[in-house]
Amino acid sequence: MKKLLLTSVLALSALAANANQTLTFATEPSYAPFEITNEKGELVGFDIDLAKALCEEMQATCQFKTQSFDSLIADLKMKKFDAAISAMDITEARARQVAFTDPYYDSSAAFLAVKGKATPATAKTVGVQTGSTFQQYLVKNGKQYQLKPYVSLQTAMLDLKNGRVDMIFGDTPVLAEWLKTEPEFGFVGEKVVDKDFFGSGYGIAVNKGNAELVSKLNQALAAIKANGKYQQIYQTWMADK
Repeated sequence: MKKLLLTSVLALSALAANANQTLTFATEPSYAPFEITNEKGELVGFDIDLAKALCEEMQATCQFKTQSFDSLIADLKMKKFDAAISAMDITEARARQVAFTDPYYDSSAAFLAVKGKATPATAKTVGVQTGSTFQQYLVKNGKQYQLKPYVSLQTAMLDLKNGRVDMIFGDTPVLAEWLKTEPEFGFVGEKVVDKDFFGSGYGIAVNKGNAELVSKLNQALAAIKANGKYQQIYQTWMADK
Protein backbone atom coordinates (compact mmCIF):
# COMPACT_ATOMS: atom_id res chain seq x y z
CA MET A 1 0.00 0.00 0.00
CA LYS A 2 2.81 2.43 0.86
CA LYS A 3 4.49 1.67 -2.50
CA LEU A 4 1.24 2.33 -4.38
CA LEU A 5 0.68 5.55 -2.46
CA LEU A 6 4.23 6.73 -3.10
CA THR A 7 3.94 5.93 -6.83
CA SER A 8 0.70 7.90 -7.06
CA VAL A 9 2.17 10.87 -5.24
CA LEU A 10 5.23 10.90 -7.51
CA ALA A 11 3.07 10.67 -10.63
CA LEU A 12 0.86 13.54 -9.48
CA SER A 13 3.93 15.60 -8.57
CA ALA A 14 5.44 15.04 -12.02
CA LEU A 15 2.16 16.03 -13.70
CA ALA A 16 1.90 19.16 -11.59
CA ALA A 17 5.49 20.14 -12.34
CA ASN A 18 4.93 19.69 -16.06
CA ALA A 19 1.68 21.66 -15.92
CA ASN A 20 3.48 24.56 -14.28
CA GLN A 21 6.29 24.55 -16.84
CA THR A 22 6.62 27.58 -19.10
CA LEU A 23 8.27 27.08 -22.48
CA THR A 24 9.64 30.06 -24.36
CA PHE A 25 9.86 29.66 -28.12
CA ALA A 26 11.87 32.13 -30.20
CA THR A 27 10.79 32.94 -33.75
CA GLU A 28 11.33 35.47 -36.54
CA PRO A 29 7.79 36.63 -37.38
CA SER A 30 8.04 37.80 -40.97
CA TYR A 31 7.68 34.44 -42.63
CA ALA A 32 4.04 33.73 -43.47
CA PRO A 33 2.44 31.22 -43.37
CA PHE A 34 4.82 29.84 -40.72
CA GLU A 35 5.05 32.89 -38.45
CA ILE A 36 3.78 36.42 -38.92
CA THR A 37 2.57 39.33 -36.81
CA ASN A 38 -1.06 40.17 -37.64
CA GLU A 39 -2.75 43.56 -37.68
CA LYS A 40 -3.46 43.23 -33.95
CA GLY A 41 0.22 42.70 -33.16
CA GLU A 42 -0.37 39.00 -32.40
CA LEU A 43 1.92 36.18 -33.49
CA VAL A 44 0.08 33.77 -35.78
CA GLY A 45 1.00 31.06 -38.25
CA PHE A 46 1.65 27.37 -38.72
CA ASP A 47 4.63 27.27 -36.34
CA ILE A 48 2.83 29.31 -33.70
CA ASP A 49 -0.22 27.04 -33.70
CA LEU A 50 2.05 24.00 -33.69
CA ALA A 51 3.98 25.24 -30.64
CA LYS A 52 0.73 25.98 -28.81
CA ALA A 53 -0.58 22.48 -29.60
CA LEU A 54 2.64 20.92 -28.33
CA CYS A 55 2.46 22.94 -25.13
CA GLU A 56 -1.16 21.92 -24.63
CA GLU A 57 -0.22 18.27 -25.10
CA MET A 58 2.63 18.68 -22.58
CA GLN A 59 0.38 20.64 -20.20
CA ALA A 60 2.85 23.50 -20.30
CA THR A 61 2.42 27.26 -20.75
CA CYS A 62 3.59 28.65 -24.10
CA GLN A 63 5.21 32.02 -24.60
CA PHE A 64 7.05 33.51 -27.56
CA LYS A 65 10.05 35.74 -28.13
CA THR A 66 10.75 37.45 -31.46
CA GLN A 67 14.19 38.07 -32.94
CA SER A 68 16.13 37.88 -36.20
CA PHE A 69 16.53 34.46 -37.77
CA ASP A 70 20.31 34.59 -38.03
CA SER A 71 20.70 35.01 -34.25
CA LEU A 72 18.39 32.16 -33.19
CA ILE A 73 21.03 29.44 -32.89
CA ALA A 74 23.60 31.63 -31.15
CA ASP A 75 21.07 32.81 -28.54
CA LEU A 76 19.68 29.31 -28.08
CA LYS A 77 23.20 28.09 -27.28
CA MET A 78 23.33 30.85 -24.64
CA LYS A 79 20.02 29.58 -23.20
CA LYS A 80 18.16 32.85 -23.76
CA PHE A 81 15.03 30.78 -24.50
CA ASP A 82 13.99 27.13 -24.45
CA ALA A 83 13.52 26.41 -28.14
CA ALA A 84 13.44 28.00 -31.58
CA ILE A 85 10.56 27.32 -33.95
CA SER A 86 10.99 29.35 -37.11
CA ALA A 87 10.78 27.18 -40.25
CA MET A 88 14.34 26.02 -39.58
CA ASP A 89 15.80 23.32 -41.82
CA ILE A 90 17.55 20.51 -40.00
CA THR A 91 21.10 20.48 -41.38
CA GLU A 92 24.31 18.80 -40.29
CA ALA A 93 25.95 22.17 -39.63
CA ARG A 94 23.14 23.31 -37.35
CA ALA A 95 22.87 19.92 -35.67
CA ARG A 96 26.48 20.26 -34.56
CA GLN A 97 25.45 23.33 -32.55
CA VAL A 98 21.93 22.55 -31.31
CA ALA A 99 19.64 19.57 -30.92
CA PHE A 100 16.59 19.11 -33.14
CA THR A 101 13.26 17.43 -32.68
CA ASP A 102 11.91 15.05 -35.26
CA PRO A 103 10.98 16.88 -38.50
CA TYR A 104 7.53 18.47 -38.43
CA TYR A 105 7.39 19.74 -42.04
CA ASP A 106 8.97 18.68 -45.35
CA SER A 107 10.59 21.62 -47.10
CA SER A 108 11.39 22.67 -50.65
CA ALA A 109 12.70 25.85 -52.26
CA ALA A 110 11.75 27.86 -55.33
CA PHE A 111 12.65 30.93 -57.39
CA LEU A 112 10.22 33.83 -57.75
CA ALA A 113 10.39 36.61 -60.35
CA VAL A 114 8.27 39.22 -62.11
CA LYS A 115 6.31 37.35 -64.78
CA GLY A 116 8.17 37.40 -68.08
CA LYS A 117 11.19 39.26 -66.68
CA ALA A 118 13.68 36.63 -65.55
CA THR A 119 14.32 32.90 -65.27
CA PRO A 120 16.98 30.94 -63.38
CA ALA A 121 18.93 30.87 -66.68
CA THR A 122 18.82 34.64 -67.34
CA ALA A 123 18.78 36.21 -63.86
CA LYS A 124 21.89 37.93 -62.54
CA THR A 125 20.91 39.05 -59.02
CA VAL A 126 19.06 36.94 -56.46
CA GLY A 127 17.68 38.01 -53.10
CA VAL A 128 17.83 35.53 -50.22
CA GLN A 129 17.42 35.61 -46.44
CA THR A 130 20.72 35.81 -44.60
CA GLY A 131 21.65 32.88 -42.39
CA SER A 132 19.17 30.58 -44.15
CA THR A 133 19.76 27.24 -45.85
CA PHE A 134 18.53 28.94 -49.04
CA GLN A 135 21.52 31.26 -48.89
CA GLN A 136 23.84 28.33 -48.17
CA TYR A 137 22.41 26.42 -51.13
CA LEU A 138 23.03 29.31 -53.54
CA VAL A 139 26.54 29.94 -52.21
CA LYS A 140 27.36 26.38 -53.27
CA ASN A 141 25.10 25.90 -56.28
CA GLY A 142 24.38 29.40 -57.56
CA LYS A 143 27.81 30.81 -58.29
CA GLN A 144 26.46 32.32 -61.52
CA TYR A 145 24.37 34.74 -59.45
CA GLN A 146 25.20 37.85 -57.50
CA LEU A 147 23.56 37.15 -54.13
CA LYS A 148 21.96 39.93 -52.14
CA PRO A 149 21.29 38.87 -48.52
CA TYR A 150 18.41 40.28 -46.47
CA VAL A 151 17.60 40.09 -42.78
CA SER A 152 13.99 39.22 -43.67
CA LEU A 153 12.46 37.70 -46.77
CA GLN A 154 9.81 40.42 -46.75
CA THR A 155 12.50 43.03 -47.49
CA ALA A 156 13.82 40.87 -50.32
CA MET A 157 10.30 40.69 -51.75
CA LEU A 158 10.00 44.48 -51.68
CA ASP A 159 13.27 44.82 -53.58
CA LEU A 160 12.04 42.29 -56.14
CA LYS A 161 8.89 44.37 -56.54
CA ASN A 162 10.99 47.51 -57.04
CA GLY A 163 13.35 45.88 -59.54
CA ARG A 164 16.45 45.83 -57.33
CA VAL A 165 16.91 42.07 -57.76
CA ASP A 166 15.92 39.77 -60.62
CA MET A 167 14.66 36.87 -58.53
CA ILE A 168 14.31 35.79 -54.93
CA PHE A 169 14.96 32.28 -53.66
CA GLY A 170 13.12 30.94 -50.66
CA ASP A 171 10.68 28.56 -49.05
CA THR A 172 8.01 27.37 -51.51
CA PRO A 173 4.94 27.78 -49.23
CA VAL A 174 6.15 31.19 -48.03
CA LEU A 175 6.48 32.43 -51.61
CA ALA A 176 3.12 30.87 -52.49
CA GLU A 177 1.52 32.83 -49.65
CA TRP A 178 2.94 36.07 -51.05
CA LEU A 179 1.63 35.28 -54.56
CA LYS A 180 -1.93 35.41 -53.24
CA THR A 181 -1.72 39.21 -53.15
CA GLU A 182 0.99 39.80 -55.78
CA PRO A 183 -0.30 38.34 -59.08
CA GLU A 184 2.36 40.09 -61.17
CA PHE A 185 4.94 37.61 -59.84
CA GLY A 186 5.26 33.90 -60.43
CA PHE A 187 7.42 30.86 -59.81
CA VAL A 188 10.19 30.29 -62.33
CA GLY A 189 12.11 27.09 -62.89
CA GLU A 190 11.59 23.87 -60.96
CA LYS A 191 11.20 23.44 -57.22
CA VAL A 192 14.49 22.63 -55.53
CA VAL A 193 14.63 19.59 -53.24
CA ASP A 194 18.14 18.88 -52.00
CA LYS A 195 18.73 16.47 -49.13
CA ASP A 196 21.90 18.24 -48.03
CA PHE A 197 20.03 21.52 -47.56
CA PHE A 198 16.27 20.92 -47.43
CA GLY A 199 15.70 17.16 -47.41
CA SER A 200 15.55 16.64 -43.65
CA GLY A 201 12.63 19.03 -43.21
CA TYR A 202 11.96 21.59 -40.49
CA GLY A 203 12.65 20.89 -36.84
CA ILE A 204 12.36 22.66 -33.50
CA ALA A 205 15.82 23.60 -32.24
CA VAL A 206 16.71 23.03 -28.58
CA ASN A 207 19.89 23.58 -26.58
CA LYS A 208 22.09 20.47 -26.80
CA GLY A 209 22.10 20.15 -23.04
CA ASN A 210 18.33 19.72 -22.85
CA ALA A 211 17.73 16.19 -24.15
CA GLU A 212 14.70 15.90 -21.86
CA LEU A 213 12.89 18.73 -23.66
CA VAL A 214 13.68 17.21 -27.07
CA SER A 215 12.17 13.93 -25.90
CA LYS A 216 9.04 15.62 -24.54
CA LEU A 217 8.54 17.64 -27.71
CA ASN A 218 8.94 14.53 -29.86
CA GLN A 219 6.38 12.67 -27.76
CA ALA A 220 3.97 15.60 -28.01
CA LEU A 221 4.52 15.89 -31.78
CA ALA A 222 3.76 12.19 -32.24
CA ALA A 223 0.64 12.58 -30.10
CA ILE A 224 -0.84 15.52 -32.04
CA LYS A 225 -0.17 13.72 -35.32
CA ALA A 226 -2.03 10.69 -33.97
CA ASN A 227 -5.02 12.61 -32.56
CA GLY A 228 -5.56 14.81 -35.63
CA LYS A 229 -4.50 18.19 -34.21
CA TYR A 230 -1.47 18.40 -36.51
CA GLN A 231 -3.65 17.82 -39.58
CA GLN A 232 -6.06 20.54 -38.43
CA ILE A 233 -3.17 23.02 -38.17
CA TYR A 234 -1.86 21.91 -41.56
CA GLN A 235 -5.25 22.41 -43.21
CA THR A 236 -5.54 25.88 -41.70
CA TRP A 237 -2.22 27.14 -43.03
CA MET A 238 -0.97 24.83 -45.78
CA ALA A 239 -3.95 23.29 -47.57
CA ASP A 240 -3.46 25.35 -50.75
CA LYS A 241 0.36 25.35 -50.82
